[in-house]
Amino acid sequence: MAEPSWQISGEYMESCNCDYLCPCIYTNPQAPATHDHCYANMVFRIDAGHYGETRLDGLAFSFVIRSGKVMADGNWIFACVVDERANAAQRQALAAIASGDVGGPPGLIRTNLVNDFRGVAYKPITFSANGLERSADIPDILAFAIEGVASRNRTGNPLYIDNTAHPANRRLALARTKRLRVTGFGLDLTLTDKGNNGHFAPFAWAA
Repeated sequence: MAEPSWQISGEYMESCNCDYLCPCIYTNPQAPATHDHCYANMVFRIDAGHYGETRLDGLAFSFVIRSGKVMADGNWIFACVVDERANAAQRQALAAIASGDVGGPPGLIRTNLVNDFRGVAYKPITFSANGLERSADIPDILAFAIEGVASRNRTGNPLYIDNTAHPANRRLALARTKRLRVTGFGLDLTLTDKGNNGHFAPFAWAA
């Protein structure tokens, strides 16, 4: 079997404006979102990866999404952010992966769900993880902070939902959002202390 032309793995986090728990997750995602539009913001940290001979370890990228009432109906606004620390070859590789131009899960999203692709921006991306807490910041684009919903079994682990159709991972930690701000790509949303939905998980993609 031929080796994949690209392969990346690491950690992902997400905040969306739906009330906890986002109905998209447990309806595959056929149910209406909590509000008229779903703003879904995903940030990915690559711990190991390559595109051909170009190494991508330690870099990050992000998706900025706005769907209509039912995510599965498509007509998404979709944009990407690539870590500005990347050199020229890495930027080209990550832009191709994140935008869906070279297949994998981003390619499925772009082909099947996106109506309005707003391009790729190059910005510094901060990805922070400490216990159950996660936060991300991309200047002039988005910022959010989430906290995993702790299980009462006293292990320090969050609750999980399993066997989902989510592109990052079938098994997602459940989280609530402390703050969410989206200002990039012509979008505008600010939520504070609403306890809206969040997730985090490892991810591994290839094509």
